[in-house]
Amino acid sequence: MSTSASGYDLTPLTDAEKQQRAAGLTAEERRILLNQGTEPPFCGGLLDNKESGTYQCKLCHLPLFRSDEKFESGTGWPSFYQPVDPEHVKELRDDSHGMVRTEIRCARCDGHLGHVFPDGPPPTGLRYCLNSASLVFEAGD
Repeated sequence: MSTSASGYDLTPLTDAEKQQRAAGLTAEERRILLNQGTEPPFCGGLLDNKESGTYQCKLCHLPLFRSDEKFESGTGWPSFYQPVDPEHVKELRDDSHGMVRTEIRCARCDGHLGHVFPDGPPPTGLRYCLNSASLVFEAGD
């Protein structure tokens, strides 16, 4: 078993486990999480969420971002300046659509989350730009 510094199991899901969990997703959620899709800006259900809690991967429920690290970026997608644990988010080079970006995926299930950009606020200067369809929100501190 692989465990993150914050104590979460990062053991990769098997293909069978991914497919079993994906069966409960909508077609749009599967398109985004499993096929690197993107939802249109300003339509995600978590964009305007102001509650305290944790944003988790919709496929495997690994904690990814806290509400304390969310900020209004004006981009139309939920944005955060740092993850719960850097080990929970995997970064990959994305040179699709005629540009070079850094894609972010869940470190446990490899679900597509969005992209990270170097134009965020202090203290990190990063903007993790997420699809609401890739997340589930768990209220609480």
